[in-house]
Amino acid sequence: MKKHTLEVQSFVDSQRFSPYQWIILILCFLVVAADGFDTAAVGFVAPSLIGEWGITRAALGPVMSAALVGLGIGALAAGPAADRIGRKVVLVLSVFFFGAWSLASSQSGSIESLTAWRFLTGLGLGAAMPNAVTLMSEYAPARIRAIVVNAMFCGFSVGLTIGGLCAAWLIPEFGWQSVLITGGIGPLVLAVLLVALLPESAQFMVVRKWPAEKIARVLRRISNDPRLAHGAALNFIAADTHVATEKKSSLALIVSKPYSFGTAMLWLAYFTGLMIYYLLTNWLPTLFKDAGFTAQGAALTTSLFPLGGILGNLCLGWVMGRTNPRRANACAYVLSAALVLTIGCGVSDRFWLAVLIFLTGVAVTSAVTSMSALAAAFYPTQGRATGVAWMLGIGRMGAVAGALSGGVMMSLGLPFGAVFTLLAVPAFVAAFALFAFGRRNDATKEISLSEDVIVPME
Repeated sequence: MKKHTLEVQSFVDSQRFSPYQWIILILCFLVVAADGFDTAAVGFVAPSLIGEWGITRAALGPVMSAALVGLGIGALAAGPAADRIGRKVVLVLSVFFFGAWSLASSQSGSIESLTAWRFLTGLGLGAAMPNAVTLMSEYAPARIRAIVVNAMFCGFSVGLTIGGLCAAWLIPEFGWQSVLITGGIGPLVLAVLLVALLPESAQFMVVRKWPAEKIARVLRRISNDPRLAHGAALNFIAADTHVATEKKSSLALIVSKPYSFGTAMLWLAYFTGLMIYYLLTNWLPTLFKDAGFTAQGAALTTSLFPLGGILGNLCLGWVMGRTNPRRANACAYVLSAALVLTIGCGVSDRFWLAVLIFLTGVAVTSAVTSMSALAAAFYPTQGRATGVAWMLGIGRMGAVAGALSGGVMMSLGLPFGAVFTLLAVPAFVAAFALFAFGRRNDATKEISLSEDVIVPME
């Protein structure tokens, strides 16, 4: 019996976004939301720790940085592991251990033990994020991949908001430990849902030569195409397997000649983008208070920054699906630079300052978030998880640099406007990196988030 050939990603690209793919999106959204919850929770328990343990604010520095360091290491390690043993396996394990370590951190009795548990929690989170991105990108049709991945990242802002609300209610009633317990139970329940409902990547199964019937069983949940009725009669292929050999490791692949320049530019753009994002996230309240805002006014104005990110993620994802995605992302960084320069020039009216902060959140957050969609589209199946994970891991170093550089600026007594003016530098660097990446990539091979692909059947 002659076997028909079906290229998996092209088949997914040709289908409508099915209810099953919505389930995958919701599950990955919840993984990202867990990251946002954790980010908010630690900040809100900090005042309680200072009062209960009698420690200084400076003593909490290692606790805050431990999770970021863990995030970076977890991301760097998780990518190669996922390209070897599977996206789902690594994602489930990372979410499970993130929850378990968060529960353990709630029992900490000293700053040293809390720091250690926060580092381990960061490892789990760092491993989860890139695999959620990779799995979602491989199940999203190319024409809407950018907006789907960006919508998934809206979970971070949602988790951030829920974390703050939960902390405001739980801490007065049950103590700071209750926030970390909640942040642990949620991921453990989510890990069970992932085991039950989340599929392995179809492209990964093809590359690792899983049985054809298993691949067809997953694809039948996306489409009732009659050609999938007899999976054993199909020869599944992944179109991008020709760019790599099984002997080459996934890490060696992403730094090999066809990908080395693009990898370097993605790392540079994401590093500088997270510098801006985390400097603003960590220091906006302080900047506003120094500028004469009340504590309440500073908090409310700061909240506009992540709120703008939700709108920005959806808008830029939509634009990237309809135009050159790299140029669209680069333009978002240019817009970010223009906005921070405008704020730096001085805006006396607080209403317009609030509007500019909201727009800055739209531009900066969407520019940073959309980098994951670019990376997922750039790398082939064999190195996709590693490529995304290492970009996220390198970017976490930019997050640390942003938080630290903000502290240096505060200690130097730089005025409000000067801090925002300086932020234009990394924004322009990120834009330059993406423009250079786009020109080099367009000159060699076309890798587009929005191209239409025909399903090869013979």
